[in-house]
Amino acid sequence: MRSWRRKQAVHTVTDARPSLSTDIRHRERSYLIKMGIRTICLILAVVVPLPWPYKLLFIAGAVFLPYIAVIGANERGKDAPPPTFQTPDANQSEIPLHRREIGS
Repeated sequence: MRSWRRKQAVHTVTDARPSLSTDIRHRERSYLIKMGIRTICLILAVVVPLPWPYKLLFIAGAVFLPYIAVIGANERGKDAPPPTFQTPDANQSEIPLHRREIGS
């Protein structure tokens, strides 16, 4: 016997966004790597005797990498795929949560 109900959409686990702790861990690791490269650029620009074009390159890295690191660290959920599910239609017979009263 065929059911006349609409079939409910099935959501797969791959549609889910990464957890907040995983996302934060990824952004922290990326930030620390970029700041480590910045520290190396600063040390190379100051300590190692290099020709001026190389020193300017390392100084530029030490100046601009913090900006790039902060922008990258603040991008939240960039790698996550967009959700593919549709929002279900509202059930008109149900009382919305913000309108419910105690004892009803």
